[in-house]
Amino acid sequence: MEPWQWPESEWRARVDAVRAGRSLKPKSWPGGATCAVALSFDSDHETNELRDGGKSVGRMSWGQYGNRVGVPRILDILKREDIRASFFVPAVAALLHPDEQRRVIADGHEIGLHGWIHEVNSTLPEEVERDLHFRAADTLEKITGVRAVGMRTPSWDFSPATLKIQRELGLLYDSSLMADNDPYELIDQGEATGIVELPVEWIRDDAPYFNMNRFQALRPYTPPPAVLDIFKREFDGAYDEGGLFLLTMHPHVTGYRSRLFILEELIQHAKARGNCWFATHAEIAAHCAKEAGLR
Repeated sequence: MEPWQWPESEWRARVDAVRAGRSLKPKSWPGGATCAVALSFDSDHETNELRDGGKSVGRMSWGQYGNRVGVPRILDILKREDIRASFFVPAVAALLHPDEQRRVIADGHEIGLHGWIHEVNSTLPEEVERDLHFRAADTLEKITGVRAVGMRTPSWDFSPATLKIQRELGLLYDSSLMADNDPYELIDQGEATGIVELPVEWIRDDAPYFNMNRFQALRPYTPPPAVLDIFKREFDGAYDEGGLFLLTMHPHVTGYRSRLFILEELIQHAKARGNCWFATHAEIAAHCAKEAGLR
């Protein structure tokens, strides 16, 4: 049956599977801050190639750059600016680079779930997806000594079963969906879940502006100053509305000499506006949940 032949019950069921519920934008941020700033880094590394069964040494070396150069440079900037951030790490990337994860935690940052091998959840049977998420959670905890409380699904791909699995994991928050600019509660088949959504958006992600694949027709390129301008405008909007500014970056994308200034100057711009609360995703989700009486 083609989509235009579906009965109303079919398309409503698909739309209503996971929805945005009540806004969890708090009346105030800690310390009377004007807005919250959540910087995040998806440390995919070699899993971008591995998840598709690839064996390109070149593409895996690009992923290794994220570990060898990108993450250390990013951590140095965050330390210099005295800012805590969140890193979302596939379990396989964590197993390949365990010392990186330990340094991230030692520096005061958060590590969140990001799948097992950066798999595409919507292509998996529910039982396989569940097994991978639970294995990933156990693996990250074994490496870091900290149990993750949040998830960003790989490639922001959210299957009809993902929210159910997140509830089984007892997660505080998700950061994969795009129904708002500010935090909201996730609804599962019409039922409020108590899980905080910290929404992402491709506009606030470095990958769409810089990613390329020389074997495909994927060769976008936006000049870094233009990307900085977009991010600044997104931040200014969040600041003026007293909301959340959430940014997604990738160490193997942003961690280059000609691009790192985007992160540095964006932080300086936010600090110049003043009265910003820089926090991890877990800290922001916990504050929103507490203010809303969820936890």
